[in-house]
Amino acid sequence: MKSKLLVVAVIAAAIMELIDTSIVNVALSHMSGNLGATLEDTSWVITAYAIANVIIIPITSFLAARLGQRNYYIGSILAFTFFSFMCGQATSIWTLVIFRFLQGIGGGALLSVSQVIVFRQFPKEKQNVASAIFGIGVFVGPTIGPTLGGYITEFYSWPWIFYINVPIGILVAFVCYLLLDEPPQQTQSTRIDWTGIILLAVGVSALQTVLERGETDDWFEAAYIVWLSVIALFGIAVFIWWELRVAHPVVNLRVLKSRNLSVGAILTFISGTGMFASVFLTPVFAQRLLYFTPLQTGMLLLPGAFLAIGGLVISAGLLQRGLSPLYLILAGMSMFILFSWQMSQLNQNANPAAISSSLIWRALGMALMTVPLTTLAVSSLAPADIPQGAALNNMMRQLGGSFGIALINTYLAKRNAQHRYDLVSHLDPSNPAVYNRLHGYTQFFQSKGASASHARQQAVQLLDHSITRQGMLLSFSDAFLVMGLVFLVSLPLLLVASNRKKNSRPVVAMDH
Repeated sequence: MKSKLLVVAVIAAAIMELIDTSIVNVALSHMSGNLGATLEDTSWVITAYAIANVIIIPITSFLAARLGQRNYYIGSILAFTFFSFMCGQATSIWTLVIFRFLQGIGGGALLSVSQVIVFRQFPKEKQNVASAIFGIGVFVGPTIGPTLGGYITEFYSWPWIFYINVPIGILVAFVCYLLLDEPPQQTQSTRIDWTGIILLAVGVSALQTVLERGETDDWFEAAYIVWLSVIALFGIAVFIWWELRVAHPVVNLRVLKSRNLSVGAILTFISGTGMFASVFLTPVFAQRLLYFTPLQTGMLLLPGAFLAIGGLVISAGLLQRGLSPLYLILAGMSMFILFSWQMSQLNQNANPAAISSSLIWRALGMALMTVPLTTLAVSSLAPADIPQGAALNNMMRQLGGSFGIALINTYLAKRNAQHRYDLVSHLDPSNPAVYNRLHGYTQFFQSKGASASHARQQAVQLLDHSITRQGMLLSFSDAFLVMGLVFLVSLPLLLVASNRKKNSRPVVAMDH
């Protein structure tokens, strides 16, 4: 009974951490208005959390060994819980971003360490059961995040998407304090590649800032963008050089000599880009263009979330039966391409059913790719290298997610400005269509009691609003098409991968 209670508690912690990767997506517009920030600035609430996860994930095993798994895990839960509360208390966008980063530092351990704890509670002959239980919870977490966030935002207020973590975090920490023991024969690590960690943190953070702020501040016209670009390039280049020469690297890049791992890591990065960018883009599209409520927006993702459970179970079962992961990855990527195409064809009158049906293809595609991508990545590795290969794959998905959100946000703003310019440039008052539209609007407002001059002004404003919405629609269409195009041009990478395995038995490693 104690073991079951501990399993429930740590899975709850992992799901709570993963829900927070997407729960804020449907509340961005509310945060933006409430904190007086632009959508570009508000998107940092998402990316700060992702960056923190990317920085902390590679060193969780060292910290658990150095501090003790029990102490580190409970401490991480308490840090995550405290900074969740502080996020709800934030009164400015950059205060919120700082607390979200610290929340992500605390949450970084909740996934990988939770998985280790769950597997310790099951005997070897039931490890598949542990994998299935943990895998379904982990996959569904980010998907139901927008639904939960939409409900909380609509019926309460956006700070409660953070406050909800507080009672759960306290309860999980209490259960772990009572039931969690220190694992036997734990190796006490005495070395850590601090240089590598610093270079990774500096390089990724600088690059992320360039991606986020570049469009807003006219890219290289701003001096600090130039400097940060240099720092990002230098930091990442030196990080790669350092990790290839140091004896105990924080990220063992040498395992990338494996062709399958290299291909798998690239495809995992791309899948992370599509997974997180689409979950970011869809709520913004639904709320800002179609005027859906946060709850309506969140409900769009729910049908796909339930069907994705079946996709995850089926893909794992087919892998166990010996099916090549390449076929499942091909099927999953094709479904995501179909999702992107369908979303790009929506208009301003799109109904929830049309969006939900498209999102089902997204969910099934991601479910079919999740386990096979990790299986492909580690399939040609020696057993001793599998943990490092799986960890590298995890990091690539998180990096892909943070980069994807930043890039799609920048691309969306750029295309929106371009489409608006193109549409406005074609507005010629002497054009009969433009004249008739303005005349019709003017007569409408005059019929409501407005004076001739005021009615004319309102007509111009209404026409401008129509142009703005049309420009937004075209930019969203472009953004969805670009996501699908990225997946399409990545398909040939599957031809480079090999079906040969180091082990005769298929390896199904859990990823997130």
